[in-house]
Amino acid sequence: MATKASVMNENRPAPLKRQEPSGLGNFAGSVTGTWDKMSHFLSDVRAEMRKLVVPNRKEVETTTTVVLITVFLFGLFFFVVDFFFSRVVEQILHRLGGQ
Repeated sequence: MATKASVMNENRPAPLKRQEPSGLGNFAGSVTGTWDKMSHFLSDVRAEMRKLVVPNRKEVETTTTVVLITVFLFGLFFFVVDFFFSRVVEQILHRLGGQ
């Protein structure tokens, strides 16, 4: 009595062997494939560049002002926090016997 695996293998045809392309055909296919990929990439870039929106002067001035104010406030905040922690560490070291 045959097993299920051997019966299944008997019904399956032998795999076909692929014919290897010639060196010149392989090179030409590679070049045309690369060219197709490059042209597709460039068309995608062009499509994305059409979606680009350039801000007007008023928007640039507004965002620049917001950035400058935010940088100033964060700088002030970190100065105060650094000053506070340096005083606390200084007091702790002084109480532990430092000078």
